[in-house]
Amino acid sequence: MPDSLDLITVGEPMVLFQPPADQRLLTAPRLDVHVAGAELNVAAGTARFGVRTALCTAVGADPLGARLIAAAADLGIDTTLIATDPERPTGLFLKDVTDDGARRVYYYRAGSAAARLSAADADRVLAARPTAILTSGLTAALGEGPYALVARLCREAPAAGIEVAFDVNIRPQLGDVRGQGKRSRELLEGCGRLFIGTDEALPVFGVDAPDAIIAAARSAGVAETVVKAGADGLWVDAGADTYHLPSAASSVVDPVGAGDAVAAGYLVGRLRGLAELPSAWLGNQLAAGIVSTLGDVTGLPTHVEAAELLVRAAENKPA
Repeated sequence: MPDSLDLITVGEPMVLFQPPADQRLLTAPRLDVHVAGAELNVAAGTARFGVRTALCTAVGADPLGARLIAAAADLGIDTTLIATDPERPTGLFLKDVTDDGARRVYYYRAGSAAARLSAADADRVLAARPTAILTSGLTAALGEGPYALVARLCREAPAAGIEVAFDVNIRPQLGDVRGQGKRSRELLEGCGRLFIGTDEALPVFGVDAPDAIIAAARSAGVAETVVKAGADGLWVDAGADTYHLPSAASSVVDPVGAGDAVAAGYLVGRLRGLAELPSAWLGNQLAAGIVSTLGDVTGLPTHVEAAELLVRAAENKPA
């Protein structure tokens, strides 16, 4: 069992295959290989800042699973809580770009090792006693077992003194969007921090305006909410005030992974004792780096750059 962890993220990592920037899946002679997955992305981001982070998941006993474990370790993530399933494969997905520039994702994760996670897997998370955990509606949508795992963590972690952060992360490819939203809403009871996109808020709260989303989250018992709005930036609930931060991105090569970067930066700030607004500023800066490159973690800052960003975040004051 790992010692003295700041954060454990719980979810499915996958291997991503995508063509180079100017090519398409239909005709590309080769594909680039990356590691990805919402909770892996967050873990990579927090680890880059020196936050002691572990990923709790399961991968297959196959080359892709071994590649994920090695890549996670290279990213500074503690891999002690990654189980290997000899019976089920590692999940993967393909990413393409359509003629109009939109991103299209194709998942191959049904029946994966992570889809077999269950409530029993919460034992190793709770036993590690991290300061905080992060999980998501995406993990809950992988099946009844993963849903039971997320529900148990949201219910039992606060009683054990562990902070719970929840990223809604609705995925239409995983089925009924309204159903995913309803389940996410039910899971918020034990969550102190919420990350939610304006495009996800309707199925969760029935509203999509940032102020209304924050009000609904407060009514649900959530203490801190970060509302993600893509090119429109983000909103953060800072207690008595709500602040809007315009997007910090100067160029967008690939928007996928931006929301995970926001969550990572925000959690780094809060775990390092920063207030809500400078923590959100840090997440905004991290997202700008991620969208400037292909791949979900390739745009992360270096360790030196991360340390400089943290100093700047600590000096950041509301306008």
